[in-house]
Amino acid sequence: MSTSTGSGYQLPRRRRIYLMRHGDVTYFDASGSTIDPERVPLNENGRAQADAAGRAFADQNVRFDRVIASGLPRTVETAQRVLAQMGQHTGIDIEPAWEEIRSGKPGSVPAYDLEAAFIGAFDGIVAEDVQFLGGETIGALFDRVLPALAALRADPSWDVVLLVLHGGVNRAILSHAITAGGRTFFGHLAQATGCVNALDVGAAPRDWVVRMINHAPPSPLHRDVRNTSMEMLYAQFIQSRRS
Repeated sequence: MSTSTGSGYQLPRRRRIYLMRHGDVTYFDASGSTIDPERVPLNENGRAQADAAGRAFADQNVRFDRVIASGLPRTVETAQRVLAQMGQHTGIDIEPAWEEIRSGKPGSVPAYDLEAAFIGAFDGIVAEDVQFLGGETIGALFDRVLPALAALRADPSWDVVLLVLHGGVNRAILSHAITAGGRTFFGHLAQATGCVNALDVGAAPRDWVVRMINHAPPSPLHRDVRNTSMEMLYAQFIQSRRS
C-alpha cells in the first residue's frame, strides 16, 4: 500500500518497529556469585530506564498494536513498566526465538582465552562461526532470530510494534536491517540497557529504513560512557572471581 502525494508519485507505506533492550540488571551478587541470567530481574537503575522509556513514548503519543518480549524476566518486566508509564493495557506476547545469545560456561574457557570469549562476539564485524563464551555462534543466532522476524513482518495485524529484547539479539536485527536483509553481524553497534531503536519496514524483504539507534531516554547523549556493555560485564566477572 502506498500514499499518494498528489504528484503521481506513490509514497511507500512502511510500518514501525520500536526495538528496545531490557533495562539494567545485576549479574553478580554482593558475594561475587553469579545470578542466573534466565531469572535475574531489573535492578533499580534498570527500572528507572524502563520507566523513562515509557514516559518518552507517552510524551510522543505512541501506541503499540503489539508488544513482544523474549520471555526472560528482564524483558517482560521492562515491557510491563513501559506500558504502565504509557497507561496502555496491552498483552505482552512471548517469542523465545529472541532470547539472548546463548553462552557456554565461562569456567570451561581457558583463562588465556577468557577476555576474547567475552568480548570477541561483539568486536567489529563478526564472522558467523564465532562463539559467544564457548556457546552459540553468531550464525546460529541469525538462524533463530531472522525467521521470527520474517514471521512478524508477515503478520498484517500491526502498524506499530514494540520488541523488548537483548543486546546480542538487537545487534542481529539491526545488522540485518542495516544490510537490507543480510547476515553481516556488526558487533560494535552499542546497545545501552533500556535503549530504544526505531526501524521502518516495507513490504519488500529489503525494504528497511534505520530511523534511530541506541537512544537512551535517561541519558540520550551517553555523556559518561566510553566502554561497551561486554567490557563492563567482563570487568564485573573478573572482580567476582577475586571476591
